[in-house]
Amino acid sequence: MDIGIDSFAAILPDPATGRTPSAADRMADLLDEVETADRVGLDVFGIGEHHRAEFLDSAPAVILAAAAARTKTIRLTSAVTVLSAVDPVRTFQEFATIDLVSRGRAELVVGRGSFGEAFPLFGLDTRAYDDLFAEKLDLLLALRETTHPTWEGRFRPALTGQGVYPRPVQERLPVWLGVGGTPESFARAGLLGLPLMIAIIGGAFERFRPLVDLYREAGRRAGHDPASLKVGVHAMGFVGETDQAAGDAFFPGWAHLTATVGRERGWSPPSRAQFDAMAGPEGAFLVGSPQTVAAKMLQADQTLGGLSRMTFQMSTASLETAAMKRSIELLGLEVAPVVRAALNPKS
Repeated sequence: MDIGIDSFAAILPDPATGRTPSAADRMADLLDEVETADRVGLDVFGIGEHHRAEFLDSAPAVILAAAAARTKTIRLTSAVTVLSAVDPVRTFQEFATIDLVSRGRAELVVGRGSFGEAFPLFGLDTRAYDDLFAEKLDLLLALRETTHPTWEGRFRPALTGQGVYPRPVQERLPVWLGVGGTPESFARAGLLGLPLMIAIIGGAFERFRPLVDLYREAGRRAGHDPASLKVGVHAMGFVGETDQAAGDAFFPGWAHLTATVGRERGWSPPSRAQFDAMAGPEGAFLVGSPQTVAAKMLQADQTLGGLSRMTFQMSTASLETAAMKRSIELLGLEVAPVVRAALNPKS
């Protein structure tokens, strides 16, 4: 199982002082966090894509390129690229370039996105939400296979053999399909034989098992090798010295952001009791001591029938970088070895 971090480059007020750091300082801290993850042996670091005041990740490829120049072994991915709102040719070029800078460590997780700001920003019709994504995914996958694609669609000019450069170091740039809870998205990933990345930001892991089974069955019926049908999970997570310390560190930033988004979507204000339930044994938050988090990761792996990747969304902790880096260190040095040993006892 790959173990890593996903960040949305959140720029939130410090829960103790109310002070919001400068954007430049937060970006510097983020790159320090990626370096820390690389140093402690984590497998992957992802940068999301949002077009909102709370986040600095509107250009994830730029952040990942900066991280590529400062790291050695960690894989670098989007988390997710809002493919519906971008040009797949340009996206392929950007990530092929990151692959060159990193000497073969770039990946893409592509999805439709859970926020809608990108559509009006780039002049796109939200009524074509799924059609845009399906067409652009088709083109992106075609670009992996050939330098001179011949392709035609509804939403952008056709390609008639033009060269798309540069080409990546990796023979086929890895592309994962990022999904939420829509059955059609799980089935599409299986049909295409793409690895699946599930955003589980609440509830329980158990409720996703039927959707994972749907993905695997769709892939089997489409003739894909079961070994290629990888499943990953992106979950809220934070590792502290104790369960209480981890919860106290993570809750304020999570509550601030959840309340902000909730006001837009008509949610009830978040409570500490709600948070504690999701961080408890039955919930999907990977928040706690190294022992608690390792046990919960192994439980999720069993519940979902075997996972290839788990990534922690911990940037909503909204803490100073020293505390964030300590959490990353605990994940890499204390949690990951326990999980790897349990899943690969003979290695």
